[in-house]
Amino acid sequence: MNRWIRIVAPVAGLLGVILLFAILTGSPERYLSGANLRVVLAQTVIVAIGAIGMTMIIVSGGIDLSVGAVIALTSVVTALALRDGWMPIAALSAGIVAGGIVGIVNGLAITTLRVVPFIATLGMLGVARGVAKYVADQQTVNPPPTWLNELAVTFPSRDWMLFAPGVWIAIILAAMMALVLRNTVFGRRVFALGSNEAAARACGINTGALKVRIYALAGLFFGLAGVMQMSRLRQGDPTVAVGVELDVIAAVVIGGASLSGGEGSIAGAMIGALVMAFLRNGSQQMGWPNYVQEIIIGVVIVLAVAADRWRASRAAERS
Repeated sequence: MNRWIRIVAPVAGLLGVILLFAILTGSPERYLSGANLRVVLAQTVIVAIGAIGMTMIIVSGGIDLSVGAVIALTSVVTALALRDGWMPIAALSAGIVAGGIVGIVNGLAITTLRVVPFIATLGMLGVARGVAKYVADQQTVNPPPTWLNELAVTFPSRDWMLFAPGVWIAIILAAMMALVLRNTVFGRRVFALGSNEAAARACGINTGALKVRIYALAGLFFGLAGVMQMSRLRQGDPTVAVGVELDVIAAVVIGGASLSGGEGSIAGAMIGALVMAFLRNGSQQMGWPNYVQEIIIGVVIVLAVAADRWRASRAAERS
């Protein structure tokens, strides 16, 4: 029953948000139109890709508060590479690798320095943001136009694609990582680590090395999200993505992951990312100011965590 609740609840929440704003906007045919769906999906790409990486971290019992700063840093790295004449694929790789390097540093800080993930990644939030401003010389970086600019557009230049290339990339990556988490040794070890680290260590799992791999892999996804950020703005900006980590964490928790670790799914995180996107889209169509959106998202996060605690307490009572 607990498993079914985790599956059904995010879907019910998504449908509830869609229905609510379809009614509030007074124009359901416009809110539910194909054009608006394409807009929402394009807006979901950055959070969705970040949520893939965050799901692995949260399932393993960790947390990463540096996501927004890493996205800003990797967007700047990608833009700088393009401005300096790198091939687009090389610039794309540079942004992704930069995210992976930050992930490795986070993992080593947690395992080698014995710093709790909350503090380690909170520190990295400041470091990554500062490095982004330094390498960008505290200004936006405007690269020449390339095909990278088309990854996160709202409406693709080729009609047969239906959605932006970034949407398809997010879907493919989500499907791949869902298979990895559920059907590989690595995935089972991630769940084992989050469920009971001491037991995982007793079973012969090198938990320290596993944590570094998890944060490094998640960093690659954050780096790709930074590339998508650069694509959306068509420039590298060291000041963007402030607070995106909250959207990413909220998406994972809304999707059924437990902040205590050991539970979660990529599919649930994708549904959670859609919930966040529809919330923002509906708020914008209602003309609500940004601070109202932030209040709503804060309340959603609290309610999602409270629901997770309630599910955990019910499970403990049954056992």
